Amino acid sequence: MGAEVVQVDGSIRDAGLLMQQENKDHLMWDLSTMKEPFRLEGKKTMGYEIAEQLNWQLPDVILYPTGGGTGLIGIWKAFQEMLQMGWISYIPTRMVAVQLAGCDPIVKAYEASNEVSQLCEEPLPTAANGLRVPKAFADKLILDAIYQSEGFAVRVSENDMLQMIKKIAESEGHFISPEGAALFCGLQQSLENGHIRRNEKIVVINTGSGYKYVENLW
Repeated sequence: MGAEVVQVDGSIRDAGLLMQQENKDHLMWDLSTMKEPFRLEGKKTMGYEIAEQLNWQLPDVILYPTGGGTGLIGIWKAFQEMLQMGWISYIPTRMVAVQLAGCDPIVKAYEASNEVSQLCEEPLPTAANGLRVPKAFADKLILDAIYQSEGFAVRVSENDMLQMIKKIAESEGHFISPEGAALFCGLQQSLENGHIRRNEKIVVINTGSGYKYVENLW
C-alpha cells in the first residue's frame, strides 16, 4: 500500500508523540486509540454480545486488561445505551481494570481516587504489549467507568502473568494472550481478598491468541 513505517525506540506513547509531531498540519488521519470513533463503537458490541448471550442478565463483574482502555469504556457505553433504550432495567456490573505492576497508572489513580492518571515515566518491558501504555488518552473515561460501576482496578506481576499462561494451557488447552492471563491473575487475587465473591457471575475477556506473542515468550 506504499506505507512509510518508522521504528520508534520507546513505548507506544513515544510512537504517538512522534506521530503528532509529524502531523502538525493535520493532513494525516490520526487512528490512535480514542481519537477516532470507530474502534470504540466496534468494541462496544462486546457489551451487547455479553448481554445477549446471558439472556439480558448482565454479569456481576467484568475484568478487562486495560492499556488504552477502549474495550472497558466500550462495554460500559453499551450497557448505558441498553439502559436508556429500556433493554435492561439496571446495571449490576462492576468493571474491573487489570494492569501490570510495571505500568499501572490507572491502578494508582484509582487507589488515590483521582479523576485522571499520571504518566508512568519508565514502563517496564513486558510480554503483554497491550498493557504497556504509560498514560491512556482516555484515562478519565476509564476511571469514570470504574467509579460509576463501583468497580476497581488491580495490578498483577509479570511473573504471575507468565505462569498463568502456562497454567491455563495445561489445564484448559488454550494458549491465551498475556493480557488475558493477567486477568486470571487479577481474578485470583480479587477472590482471595474478597473484592470478588465466588458465587458471583464473572466474565473474563481474553483479548487475543498467545500465538501472536510467541516472540515475546520464548
